[in-house]
Amino acid sequence: MNRGPVKSSRPTGKTFADKAAEAWGTPVPDWVGELARLADAEGLGGAEKRVGYSRSAISTIIACKYLGDLARVEQMVRGALMAETVDCPVLGEIGRDRCLTEQKEPFRATSRHRAQLYHACKTCPERRK
Repeated sequence: MNRGPVKSSRPTGKTFADKAAEAWGTPVPDWVGELARLADAEGLGGAEKRVGYSRSAISTIIACKYLGDLARVEQMVRGALMAETVDCPVLGEIGRDRCLTEQKEPFRATSRHRAQLYHACKTCPERRK
């Protein structure tokens, strides 16, 4: 059964930057503004690939309705889009987003490199609790 054309969830003419300004107020936090600009430029799919969060999560973050760990999202955006770096004791200077990703990885005895990262991350001052 054909139900007609699918309507966009965004009103015509509204950008993600507009949506962020309405939801967060002005000034929009710099990291939210960067995320909204990326979503406007590359769509939610492009933002998903760069930041590592789902399209729906990115949409709810921009709309100021995300119920997850906003501090982690902020750090991921700062690393992936705003070139924020940290000094990793194993890898050297890396993006903040990569640091957070490495912290979530499990110990693997079959990989010497992964084992070094696992142990270094446990005592690193950049570690998220």
